Amino acid sequence: MPITILLADDHAMVRRGLHVFLSTQTDMKVVGEASNGQEAIEQAEKLQPDVVLMDLHMPVLDGIETARRLRTILPGIRVIVLTSFSDQDHVIPAVRAGVKGYLMKDIEPEDLAVAIRNVHAGQAQLHPAAAGQLMHVMASSEIQLEAQDTVHTDSAAYGKVQDYEKLKQPLRVEETSPSLNALTRREQEVLALIAQGLSNKEIAVQLVITEKTVKTHVSHLLDKLGLADRTQAAIHAVKNGWV
Repeated sequence: MPITILLADDHAMVRRGLHVFLSTQTDMKVVGEASNGQEAIEQAEKLQPDVVLMDLHMPVLDGIETARRLRTILPGIRVIVLTSFSDQDHVIPAVRAGVKGYLMKDIEPEDLAVAIRNVHAGQAQLHPAAAGQLMHVMASSEIQLEAQDTVHTDSAAYGKVQDYEKLKQPLRVEETSPSLNALTRREQEVLALIAQGLSNKEIAVQLVITEKTVKTHVSHLLDKLGLADRTQAAIHAVKNGWV
């Protein structure tokens, strides 16, 4: 069975271009189109597609609210955002609304096809810039939580916080980790750049190596860490304080 797709974008030319390309994929079928968020919801209810591929900025109902409503009405449908915006004000609300993919409109056609297949298979797909925004928010949230836990622990032990200087010190992060030590130095460098939101092409430029070599390092570090994709790798790196 082909992956059924609903396209939602207020620009007819964008929808047309996507339709033409996706029609060349033997395992995909575009079953409908919508020019705004409300139409997307109505078409999704009628057509029951596997994937909704949509823009964020649409009339009547924007992409974020559309994704939020689709998650409630049709939780089995996977939403992929295809947009020109990668800032925090767009990425975080979209992820919270339940989108499974956040991609940029400059994505290569074949990469888009791969992303659709991966999302349909249950994997999250984030553009490196979007992943970087998510990492930043997660890291900030965890630092705040750790600081709150420190205050709570000290208060319980002493009845009040007596050592204010202690609380002013930066949070300590373990310098070594068995998982991190399993990676070569170059793999660690690649992982750090992934966590910063760089694409394979940008990493290649930064490290003065070929993009093919970067892909090899990414594949090896994912295998060693037991992770499915680069988004998980970035989250893992941030949560463990490696970057």
